[in-house]
Amino acid sequence: MPAAPQSQPRLQVEGISKSFPGVRALQNVEMHLQQGEVLSVVGENGAGKSTLMKILAGVQRQDSGSVRVDGKTVSFASVSDAMDAGIALIHQELNLADNLTIGANIFLGREPRRLGLIDERAIHRESARFLKRIGLSLDPGTLVQDLTTGQQQMVEIAKALSIDARVLIMDEPTSSLSAAESERLFDVIRDLRSQGVSIVYISHRLAEVQELSDRVTVLRDGELAGHLAEDQITHGNLVRLMVGRDVSRVFSRTPFPAGKVAVEVRGLRTSTWPAHELNFAVHSGEIVGIAGLVGAGRTEVLRTLFGADAPLSGEIRIRGQKLTVTSPVDAIESGIALVPEDRKQQGVVLDMTIRENISLASIHRTARSGFMNFAAERRQSADMCEQLRVKAPADTIRTGNLSGGNQQKVVLGKWLSMKPHLLLLDEPTRGIDIGAKQEIYQLMDRLAAEGIAILFVSSELEEIMGLSDRVIIMHEGCITGELSRDQLTEQAIMTLATRQASAANVQN
Repeated sequence: MPAAPQSQPRLQVEGISKSFPGVRALQNVEMHLQQGEVLSVVGENGAGKSTLMKILAGVQRQDSGSVRVDGKTVSFASVSDAMDAGIALIHQELNLADNLTIGANIFLGREPRRLGLIDERAIHRESARFLKRIGLSLDPGTLVQDLTTGQQQMVEIAKALSIDARVLIMDEPTSSLSAAESERLFDVIRDLRSQGVSIVYISHRLAEVQELSDRVTVLRDGELAGHLAEDQITHGNLVRLMVGRDVSRVFSRTPFPAGKVAVEVRGLRTSTWPAHELNFAVHSGEIVGIAGLVGAGRTEVLRTLFGADAPLSGEIRIRGQKLTVTSPVDAIESGIALVPEDRKQQGVVLDMTIRENISLASIHRTARSGFMNFAAERRQSADMCEQLRVKAPADTIRTGNLSGGNQQKVVLGKWLSMKPHLLLLDEPTRGIDIGAKQEIYQLMDRLAAEGIAILFVSSELEEIMGLSDRVIIMHEGCITGELSRDQLTEQAIMTLATRQASAANVQN
């Protein structure tokens, strides 16, 4: 445990507890944050990080405990109360109005006025000042819809600074950013720290935590697992406190001879990259990764195979049979399942229960004479929840109340109940903790052992290398090479991902 701080903390949390029906989210949690400090808060999904941050941002109220800002005890009944105290939360899903300009977003709801009218000149002038402070060279009159995700993230920071935020809470800020955008964000964070802004940084990417943090607070199962001073922040210490168990063997891949061809793609052209033909195959019991930089066309391949995007040309064969995919229904009936990148928007219906989500794709199979078979639905849900170890008091609770990792398990349960031949996974572990990642890795290994063909996209090279029997590498819609497991190195993958060499050159 680090020594007690010498100066008065900018933010002090003492004995915070919070419960929801059937769930204890936080129990007697303590935390402090100094001026001009980056404090990372880490923990597995369901550890209580989001609940604690929502309390600090005025979204929710604690059941007990106290919060002090600059030594003064505060009580937040709303987000506005927290903002008035200088605390701003930047959510993982950005809250910007795409149809408005940068300046309009920064001052939305707080527009300066002159003679009763909105002062557009003041908005432009002040927005430019805040954009300059974070090093973003954009005209405040630019529409937000024309910005990259990284630029939108910076606008959120400028918006927080415009309310004179002294405490900036950042929830998984790099989850949708490219490597270059992430590095730019890190530079901004360091600059804000030097200006005296205090930052609470939440991330499942432990390398980022090690790089940025002055200190780390670790939560586990709603309780404080420990604090780490700067010289104690190592991968091993973080994992030990987060998980409380050994995860030294994170990847559980057990390669074995592949079976027959499960899916074969010939001359496939996607609408995003129509100039390039795609040719590849995946065998039963094989895990094939698709690697490449952001925008390489990886997601488009999965969406086209699933019928979410119409192919321009080409042929898809499932177990030797030619498949005509005009919609996801065709793909599902042929034994293809897709776990999408954005689980909240495309994977689950957050307001439906766990049971209802798991049965969504198979209702037509379990229904009798046009009526729901509720007994079959209960059995199916109970079986999937047990197999996937979904952490919930009951399968009748709202799916939106689950942690990200458990929501991902519900998405998987929905498709596994269909017993697919080909499982498509798009960033299957994005935004979930190391413990839940390990469980999904183990599940992928087990499914491959059962003969299911798996084609997955991941932006984490360690994940691609740890799980794949083969890797297909893409660059700007083109397959630039393929590497077997014994050829996999970061250099080999990145060489092909940036199209610096052909597959033959890498192999030689």
